[in-house]
Amino acid sequence: MHNQRGFTLLELMVAVAIVGILAAVAYPSYLGFITDSRRSDAQSALLSFASAMERFKSEQVTYAGAANGGGDTGAPAATVFPSQAPLSSNDKFYNLTIVSAASLGFTLRASPINGQVGDGFLEITSTGARRWDVNNDGDTNDAGENSW
Repeated sequence: MHNQRGFTLLELMVAVAIVGILAAVAYPSYLGFITDSRRSDAQSALLSFASAMERFKSEQVTYAGAANGGGDTGAPAATVFPSQAPLSSNDKFYNLTIVSAASLGFTLRASPINGQVGDGFLEITSTGARRWDVNNDGDTNDAGENSW
């Protein structure tokens, strides 16, 4: 009799099945982690954007006119703040916009680009109110959507 070495087909199939089960459990968790990380980048960018709006007001005595072309809504002027987040990466996942800007207040929004992030927009106002469209229904009127 010879001493045979190696794995049987059954042992190999069991090992592949175990790896498959582990991957099926780990991959959704990984995607959730990526989504949370991107959302944190957008939150950080919105806070920095709000600070930039405060600097703009200190120079211009109004929040109005901070958007491209001196408008009150839309993408921020390049001299005010970048229009996409994250700021420190070539891969952008959120568009940053001014929803409204007037002499006494503003609302800023970070919207997922092409649904890449998997949830709704984030907003911050000049009063510090933070909103998140958790269920991606286009508004922040639902329970639990009045904060990040």
